[in-house]
Amino acid sequence: MYKIFNTVEEVSAYTSQCILKTIQEKPNAVLGLATGSTMKPVYAHLVQKLQNNPVDVSQLTTFNLDEYLGLSGEHAQSYNYFMCEHLFNRLGSPIGRYNLPNGLAEDIEAACQAYSDIIKQVGGLDLQLLGIGSNGHIGFNEPYTSFSSRTHLIELTEQTRLDNSRFFTDKSQMPTHAITLGIQDILEAKEILLVATGSNKAEIMAELYASDVNEALPASVLKQHSKVTIVLDKEAAALLPANSV
Repeated sequence: MYKIFNTVEEVSAYTSQCILKTIQEKPNAVLGLATGSTMKPVYAHLVQKLQNNPVDVSQLTTFNLDEYLGLSGEHAQSYNYFMCEHLFNRLGSPIGRYNLPNGLAEDIEAACQAYSDIIKQVGGLDLQLLGIGSNGHIGFNEPYTSFSSRTHLIELTEQTRLDNSRFFTDKSQMPTHAITLGIQDILEAKEILLVATGSNKAEIMAELYASDVNEALPASVLKQHSKVTIVLDKEAAALLPANSV
C-alpha cells in the first residue's frame, strides 16, 4: 500500500504516528529502527509526540538495522551515535532495551548470529522501519543479497559508499563494510513501514513499483510481505503512475 503526502513534514508526522500507535497498543513492543537523513524528521516528530502524549517507553525493545564496520559508538558517523543524538537521548525516560550491531566485534560472524537470535528470542519485530538506497538496498542488503539472509557482514557497493560519503568530512574515512540485519529478519517483522522522500528517490521508487520480485532489487522482496506501507512525499512519488496512490 502506498501513502503519498505533499511534504516531508507530512510524511514524518504520519510515520511517527504509526510508531506511536504501535507503542500505545503494545507497550512492550519490539521495534526495528533505521537511520539516515530520511529518519531525522521522523524521529523529531516522534520525540515531540512522546513529549505531548507521555507514554511509558521503559518496556520497549529496539533493534537497529545496521552499523558500519570499524566505527565505535562514539564516532560521529556511527549509527549508534545517530540514534542517541536523534532519539534515545531526547526521550524523557530511557527505552527499556536498545540494540545495535557491534561494528567493533572481535568475532563478527558470531556477533551477527547472536543479533538475529536475540530478535527471535524476544518474539520478533512488531514494526520495522525502513529507508531505501538509490540502488534499492534495505538495511545494507545490497543488490543480489540472498533473500534468506540473516544478520551478516556485507561489502558496500561503490554507489552506496558514494551516496553515504557526503556525511563524512574526510570521504576517505567512509567504511567499506557494514553489519546489516538480513532480509529474512526484516521479512519476519509483523509490519513494515518503508519511507522515502526527495527527488533523488523518485527513480528507485518507480523501479520498485514496476519490478518483479528479484534479488537484483532487494526492496522488491517487500512485495511478498502481507503488511507493508510505503510512505512517500510527492517528489519521491513523482514517477509513479497515478493509480499507485
